[in-house]
Amino acid sequence: MPDPTSPKPQRRTLYLLLGLFFLPLAASFLLYYAVGYRPAAGANHGELLQPLRQLPAAMQALEGKWSLVYVGDGRCDDACRNALYTARQTHVLLNKDVERLQRALVATSGCCDRSFLDTEHAGIHVYDATDPALRAAVLSVLPPGDHANHLFVVDPLLNIVLRFDARENPKGLLEDLKKLLKLSHIG
Repeated sequence: MPDPTSPKPQRRTLYLLLGLFFLPLAASFLLYYAVGYRPAAGANHGELLQPLRQLPAAMQALEGKWSLVYVGDGRCDDACRNALYTARQTHVLLNKDVERLQRALVATSGCCDRSFLDTEHAGIHVYDATDPALRAAVLSVLPPGDHANHLFVVDPLLNIVLRFDARENPKGLLEDLKKLLKLSHIG
C-alpha cells in the first residue's frame, strides 16, 4: 500500500488542480488571440463609431442630453419620415428616461416642412444646415456614406456614438438606448 504522506500523490493532486483551473483559461486565450474566435460580434445593435466625432459648436443646444439625430433633406421624403417616426416612437418607449433623450433634425437641403414637423414631431430640434459652411461642418464629422436612412445617437457632450439604420428593427435601437442611459451618469 502506498504511503499517503509521500510527495508523489500530493504532487499529482496539485498538478490536477492546477490543470483544472488553468487549462480553460489557457484555452480561452488561445481561442481569442490565436484563432480570432469572438463569441458575439457585439452587444449593440447599432454601429459603434470609432473614433468619436463631435458635432459642430453650432449645435450646442443639444448639449446636456442624449440625442437622436437625423441628417438629411428637410423636405422629408419617405426615408426621412420613417427615420423620424422611428426616433419618435423610440423616444416615447423610453418611459422614465424620456426626459434624458431629445430628437433633432439637421436639414442639409430644402429646409423645412414645418407643418409636418409641428404636427407629427412636436418638440424636435430643427437645424437649418443649408448654409454651405454649416453643412460642410456637419457632414465632415459624420461617417462617409448615404445618411438618408440613419439615425445617430449623440451623447450629452456632443460626441456621435452610434449609427443606426432606421430600416432595421427599431427594438435594437431601443435596447441600445436603454443600455446607454442605464450605464451613463451624464445627461
